[in-house]
Amino acid sequence: MPRPVPWISAVLYGVVLTGGLYHAAIGPGFDARTAAFAALLCALAALDGRGWRIPAGAVFALRAALLCAVAALDASGLSRVLFVLIPFLGFFAFGPAAGIALGAGCVVLLAGAFTLWVPGWEVRAEYISDLLMFALGVVLALVTAAVAVREQQARDRLEGTLAQVAQLSAARERNRLAREIHDSLGHHLTAIGIQLEKAEAFAAFDPAGSAQAVSRARWSANRALEEVRASVRTLGPEAESEPVGLSWALADLVHHLDGGGRRISLDVSGTERRPLLVLYRAAQEGLTNACRHSGATEIRVTVRYDDQGARLCVTDNGSGLGGTEEGFGLTGLRERVRLADGAVDLRSSDRGTTLRVEVPW
Repeated sequence: MPRPVPWISAVLYGVVLTGGLYHAAIGPGFDARTAAFAALLCALAALDGRGWRIPAGAVFALRAALLCAVAALDASGLSRVLFVLIPFLGFFAFGPAAGIALGAGCVVLLAGAFTLWVPGWEVRAEYISDLLMFALGVVLALVTAAVAVREQQARDRLEGTLAQVAQLSAARERNRLAREIHDSLGHHLTAIGIQLEKAEAFAAFDPAGSAQAVSRARWSANRALEEVRASVRTLGPEAESEPVGLSWALADLVHHLDGGGRRISLDVSGTERRPLLVLYRAAQEGLTNACRHSGATEIRVTVRYDDQGARLCVTDNGSGLGGTEEGFGLTGLRERVRLADGAVDLRSSDRGTTLRVEVPW
């Protein structure tokens, strides 16, 4: 388990080193024992300062041995505080249970050391105080370790959640762009193909009709270019690219698709409260499928506004879907309508197809 708070050991080493050197300066003076004491503390700091490619148990045992050596060489006795690092480091190396066991063991060992080398310590206030303060230090060290571990785990979970959110956001944006490309460019390319086929078919016996088809194909190309530029410019939510008015946009759409071997009619009733891009895309999808796949000669687009919302119905007299699975366009349309809290109803037979979409205000 990684140690989230490595600075605690460094702070304790610095305090003990400063106290030991100060005690030597005002007391017996500097000698080989003081030098060894300082060198071992530096070795402990170096042991904490790098990642060792040896088992954690071996590193922990080496730390414990160095702590014991430092305590034996410290004439000031201040280094006893370093033993709180044993349960603290054990918590990270072996887990909470091991850390608690090591803390209890350190308290017991200190009491045993007092019993062996300090006769009558149990009735001397300074030693009782030292033991209680050491026990309190062990408890605080274990609590600090537990808090640090939980904070690290919470940070890891947060980072994982943020990564998932980023992935989902990227996937949602990819899906949105895919829907925009299919519903906008796909529709206009289909319209261009239909009008160019009409122009080619009418070129010999109806030059005026052929020229009109070419003009409508050019309109679809310009419209597709405008929508691409709008998408690149905004890259924002769908509401930012909604048509100025649904009724006007549908009338313009029907006008440039009507003609040839089919007739498209539009019937709008009620009062439009605001433009609804999702219904415009639904009309595009229904008209594209009717013109491209069904062989319909009559297509009717109906829009009804009321207090609850708007309803769109695209009906044709073609051959239907023929039992084929829904393509990306219809799947994307269902997703659009779902995000708008609406509903989609698609019914198809060999006598025609009806697409109904309802969207609340």
